[in-house]
Amino acid sequence: MHRPIAIVGAPSSIGIRPYDEGGMRRLDLAPGVLRDQGILTRLSARDLGDVVPAPYRDFVRPPGRPRNENDVANYSRELAAKVRVGADDGSFVLVLGGDCSIVLGGLLGARGTGELPVGLVYVDAHGDFATPEESATGSAASMCLALATGRGDTPLARLGGEAPLARLEDVVIIGRRDDAEPYYGQDALRASAILDLPHDAVRERGTADIAQATLDRLTRSDLGGFWIHVDADVLDPSVMPAVDSPEPNGLSLNELAELLTPLARHPKAVGLEVTIYDPKLDPDRASAARLVTLLERVLGGV
Repeated sequence: MHRPIAIVGAPSSIGIRPYDEGGMRRLDLAPGVLRDQGILTRLSARDLGDVVPAPYRDFVRPPGRPRNENDVANYSRELAAKVRVGADDGSFVLVLGGDCSIVLGGLLGARGTGELPVGLVYVDAHGDFATPEESATGSAASMCLALATGRGDTPLARLGGEAPLARLEDVVIIGRRDDAEPYYGQDALRASAILDLPHDAVRERGTADIAQATLDRLTRSDLGGFWIHVDADVLDPSVMPAVDSPEPNGLSLNELAELLTPLARHPKAVGLEVTIYDPKLDPDRASAARLVTLLERVLGGV
């Protein structure tokens, strides 16, 4: 199989809490830094440019609401339109983020105007299944899996209209290791119809088995395709320290590449977005170089 690759930049930090000292997180720099590492040439990809968000507003968290709620909703729609441009001509769409809330725009774009729903592969160290009331930070990024599946009293959970962007039974979450932090909605996640494959399951079963279980769930005939979310914090901090909420004992680069390659190269994969890489925490750009090498390994055969 050979498909062209279209790259979209999502330089957004509006879906995540500020740094502890109060300034906006510099995830907005990530698409430019990854381009500087030669990702376009290394993937023989065409560049569809960036979708730029509104300025950051909610440095003080609104009570019971996601930060920058309306702006995240508008941004998701704008990003979705750009994703559709790439997907409509059959390209595999790679979105360079950005905070985790960009998954909403990627998933909305992957749905396009197709009659069939789409699935979601959520590769992340955190479950991100909190509601706005449950979230410890008010970041849309800490609740975006919940929002994608329609959980929560917020317009961000209704971007797809009456139906959620993804049905619970059409979601697979892989690699989370957040059970020590109960404010990510883990109890509700475990009780849901989502296929939950936490980090321990990946280590026990191996990446090949986990990838196959994911494809078995998401390549059914009643689904029009699937979107892949990859949070860089699923990697171990020893190889990917430049993230906002590092968790110990994550995946190695080889493990993540082995997991993602059969998913991204499946013909029903619409695209993939990579999130949470923060160039401000990566002064020597070592983490950026590793991410681009990982993406080249995973997508080089697309």
